[in-house]
Amino acid sequence: MDTAHHRPGRWLLPALSMTTLLPSLDTSIANVALPTLAETWSASFSQVRWVVLAYLIVLTGLIVGAGRLGDRLGRRRVLIAGIVLFTGASLLSGLAPSLPFLIAGRALQGAGAATMIALSMALTMETVSAGKVGRALGLLGSVSAVGTTLGPSLGGLLIAGLGWRAIFLVTVPLGAATLLLVVRAIPTDPVEPRGGRSNRGPAPLLPTLIGDRRLAASLAMSTIVATVMMATLIVGPFYLSQALGLGAAQVGLAMSAGPFAAALAGVPAGRLVDRFGAHRATSLGLAGMTAGLLALAAVPQSFGIAGYVGAIMVVTVHYALFQTANNSSVMNTAPSESRGLASGLLSLSRNLGLIAGASAMGAIFAFASSSSGVAAGMRATFTVAAILVLVALAAAVLQRGTRTMLTGRAPSWQSGAA
Repeated sequence: MDTAHHRPGRWLLPALSMTTLLPSLDTSIANVALPTLAETWSASFSQVRWVVLAYLIVLTGLIVGAGRLGDRLGRRRVLIAGIVLFTGASLLSGLAPSLPFLIAGRALQGAGAATMIALSMALTMETVSAGKVGRALGLLGSVSAVGTTLGPSLGGLLIAGLGWRAIFLVTVPLGAATLLLVVRAIPTDPVEPRGGRSNRGPAPLLPTLIGDRRLAASLAMSTIVATVMMATLIVGPFYLSQALGLGAAQVGLAMSAGPFAAALAGVPAGRLVDRFGAHRATSLGLAGMTAGLLALAAVPQSFGIAGYVGAIMVVTVHYALFQTANNSSVMNTAPSESRGLASGLLSLSRNLGLIAGASAMGAIFAFASSSSGVAAGMRATFTVAAILVLVALAAAVLQRGTRTMLTGRAPSWQSGAA
């Protein structure tokens, strides 16, 4: 790293945190507005759901390309352009005169968010000192969890007090503040792209990265874990309301326990990664998730809401550890000139997992519930989820064992030095 060029100041982590917070906040804040939007424009659910889908589809589709664009043109430069696009699209969405206009604004928001998500981790690797990368990535994970958790509650308050337009307009000043932080804190891009970055197209790099077995395994584990985490989000509300008989407010409170625990665990997880290495932390995270998922399959039936909250917190705390360690592994595996692309691939793998969790795991729950009830559906879903995470754990163990056997030493990307 060019230390003369990269001197992170006190505003660096706040700047990177804001570029992570805003996209995660806008992933969840619009959901709560769908009934209001349907009433405002006399639209069906199938029509208003595109307010959410347009954002997610564009974000998922562009995130790899956004990361690679940052590698080629300069990560700070492209990040600034993404923040400007995101903020401008937020203003357009808040002023939308019709539902199609709002959907178009949300699509533009997704394009800006793709750039912000893809480049935040790459810039962390580029600007944060080696011994503190794990902690920095853990902080970004905590901020992401806070944004996702805060979205529905903040959206509900804004709609109740100021109307639905406020949930989009609130990100305009936040986006402007983020832009100022990034301009002030992120070092300017090198005049000459490092490693001949501008002379290499995405075609040679993409198969090279995907062909790296270590990176491919990490991306596969990311997809599996995201699939499982989505299962907790779609199954939990049904079980809490229908099997345990909780009201809407109680369901919301219980559902927030997991993301809240993950947010608190992010920075300590990063410290563990820095101290003990990414591989050990990855394995511990997956093992803890397996235990928590098995508890979710069995404990709530005997211990009710306390059993559910305890088990889900075990899952999410260890998820925070896995995510921080796996992110560190992926970003250290990638060559410095393609970290934006690697970050995009990592985000893409998670988004694909979320989609798989909503469809495949939702289908398992629906099938088991239709024949034997909601409690049986929960047992079946989380038993399958535990098996999936065990597969990921086995892959992590075999991956390190094979690498060590071939080289006679642990691979450097898992050594813990970020």
